[in-house]
Amino acid sequence: MGSNQHMSQGTKRITLPVTGMTCASCAAAIEQSLAKLPGLARVSVNVASENVSIEYDPGRIDTRKLVDVIADAGYGVALEKATFRVGGMTCASCVANVEKALGGVPGVISASVNLASEKASVSYLKGEAGMAEFRQAVEEAGYSVLGEQEDDKVDQDVLKVQKARRRFIFAIIPAGVGWTLMILSMFVPIPGYLLIIALLGFPVVFVAGWPTHKASWGAIRRRRANMDVLISLGSVPPYFMGIASLIWPGPSFIEMAMGIVSFHLLGRFLEVRAKGRASQAIKKLLQLGAKTARISMNGAEQEIAIEEVKVGDIMIVRPGEKIPTDGVIVEGESAIDESMATGESMPVNRKEGDKIIGATINQQGLLKVKATSIGKDTFLSQVIRMVEECQGSKVPVQEFADRVTSYMVPAVLGISLLTGISWLVFPDFFMRIITWGASFLPWINPELGTVTLAIFASIAVLVISCPCALGLGTPTALMVGTGMGAERGVLFRRGDAIQTMSEVRTIVFDKTGTITKGRPGVTDIVVNGKFGNKDILRLAAGLEQGSEHPVGQALVLEARAQGIQLTDVDGFEAITGKGIRGRVNDREVLVGNQKLMEDSQVDFHPIRDRLTELEDEAKTAMLVAVDGQLAGIIAVADTLKEDSVQAIAELKKMGLETAMISGDNQRTAAAIAAKVGITRVLADVLPQDKAAEIRRLQDEVGLVAMVGDGINDAPALTQADVGIAIGTGTDIAIESSDITLVSGELSAVITAVNLSRATFRKIKQNYFFAWVYNALAIPMAVVGLLHPMVGMAAMTVSSLNVVTNSLRLKKARVEPSWLRS
Repeated sequence: MGSNQHMSQGTKRITLPVTGMTCASCAAAIEQSLAKLPGLARVSVNVASENVSIEYDPGRIDTRKLVDVIADAGYGVALEKATFRVGGMTCASCVANVEKALGGVPGVISASVNLASEKASVSYLKGEAGMAEFRQAVEEAGYSVLGEQEDDKVDQDVLKVQKARRRFIFAIIPAGVGWTLMILSMFVPIPGYLLIIALLGFPVVFVAGWPTHKASWGAIRRRRANMDVLISLGSVPPYFMGIASLIWPGPSFIEMAMGIVSFHLLGRFLEVRAKGRASQAIKKLLQLGAKTARISMNGAEQEIAIEEVKVGDIMIVRPGEKIPTDGVIVEGESAIDESMATGESMPVNRKEGDKIIGATINQQGLLKVKATSIGKDTFLSQVIRMVEECQGSKVPVQEFADRVTSYMVPAVLGISLLTGISWLVFPDFFMRIITWGASFLPWINPELGTVTLAIFASIAVLVISCPCALGLGTPTALMVGTGMGAERGVLFRRGDAIQTMSEVRTIVFDKTGTITKGRPGVTDIVVNGKFGNKDILRLAAGLEQGSEHPVGQALVLEARAQGIQLTDVDGFEAITGKGIRGRVNDREVLVGNQKLMEDSQVDFHPIRDRLTELEDEAKTAMLVAVDGQLAGIIAVADTLKEDSVQAIAELKKMGLETAMISGDNQRTAAAIAAKVGITRVLADVLPQDKAAEIRRLQDEVGLVAMVGDGINDAPALTQADVGIAIGTGTDIAIESSDITLVSGELSAVITAVNLSRATFRKIKQNYFFAWVYNALAIPMAVVGLLHPMVGMAAMTVSSLNVVTNSLRLKKARVEPSWLRS
């Protein structure tokens, strides 16, 4: 089987926002804790987005248990809170009934109701529940929701940045004063210097650094080591050693402790700010949704909150307004800006009976839209959930990095201890190295005692190692890459699809609905004698008005597109296996095959050769006769999508082999393939045999991607190493693939390939930078060439470099060449 993995029968996937994570070791701790639960199919933690993606059996575990296990591991889950008034309560039993009803809503962690204020407060998981579900639960219990309390909702990323900035500023002010005094003390004696430094250092190390020390103590208590442990060991012991120097003569390490905590907090602040920029795509998607809807009730318009919209409500949408939620047009016609879903800037014309996507913009006419999906079932909610799940997944290359990172912190602790011992056992060896280094590194002072230098080297090893850079290498690139994809209508379901897609060298396209439009259209009109193109089309389309055959409807649509007025038909007759006949504008018209013409004694031999040519091109050629005379030929075929030829040509330039799979016979399939430039054709393949054909191709060429509509070729998409579903808007089977292309254009395949390659290239670069940094920095720290404060600054730069390198992915040109400005 291929790598296309989907949820097992009976399992559910959920993404939880986790608080308190600082590095890859934290991610490993959470994964190990959750992995012990029965009924858990898969767990993946993303340090950059601070999310954990879990696939589990809801019959054996509930969401409360998942939240409790994460809490027991020393971390938290960020919950959404909703407060609203409940009507109809009269006693304590009512309170219990409402609490029980709300507590039974999937995704609700806790619910409390106050009888006096008639208010309910609910803590719940974002995306799993919302006001629509709370309202339904309360009403089913026999009560009513009187209105939601409007709280000022603040962006959580903004709060994180503000908190990190406050901690850094709180630390840097006393630390800056301390460093200034340290420099002055080199030239002028300062009375009570050590006491002043100790007082300045306390708020830096123990107040600003308290969250770090708290997290490190929690990790130690659970017999795990993470980045926080390294920072605590690099700052707390030196502070107390400095305090000891107040009693016993010796060097002060408090300045160093302040520097380590301050640089650590600076790094956290810059990292949080950069990670916030990396996750902007999700924020943009969340902001797209409409806040209110105008619905028609008893003939009158009423504006209500979007959470109050129910399936079946008729929404009124004026020009310039957002479509509140997914629906179908019941009245009106307009151009709809669907760029938020498809990435296409040109508006799309939609009319009565067409499905439209919530959060798209009505540009012209007044529309009445019947709501078909609400809340978490809407297209926009599915897209957000899909992007979050992909960001929470892992690429194969990350598995190895995570295994190494899980051993890295304990290894660094061991190296630090061995460094101190080695310095004390072999002082002459290390002194020769730092004496050499002192000639060009200003922070080295060989005149310090061996014990002091041993402490400096041990602490430098602790604070310079950077598991954070390793832990952030994949998640930050995934966040940026999947966000860019969502903005362009390319949705990745799993992270491993990005790595696999970047390595694929063969792409197989389903023919109908993928390379072609999936519906017949008029391709050629051949005239004979005195008739013109429009004359033939007017008469043939006029006759076909009485036919329900797709080929006949193609003629009618073409005539209307050319502005041809069609008249009524008299004496319409369908002749089985041959064609149709009838009177149009008092003229006897025949439309059909050669057999119909022969039976009606119409001579079609003058254009027989042209008829054969059209049939060889896999077109349905219909002969048209008027009043017993041959008027011409109208050819109909499933037409190519506008960008199919360009897209296939560009994929070839990118080094990819293209193939086409079709149920058509070899001649018809080869004709279509030749038009778009595909040389490998898999013809006469029934839908149920497509998966076997893909498997055979995998055995021959290796990794294979399959592009289809996701409806009648789902097994083939699953068999392929990467399954790509292509469609339009809400018609896409969004669950049936690794990658979903919303726009339905083949050019989106190029975007998906370019984006996968660019994202995976960033992931490899990030790992290279992180490994090289650690490989160079730790040995330099061991031999005493790096002061702990310099090491801390270098570690900060290393983590930040990985995040900013991922952000540079935004500049990548992933669109097809002909669409680049």
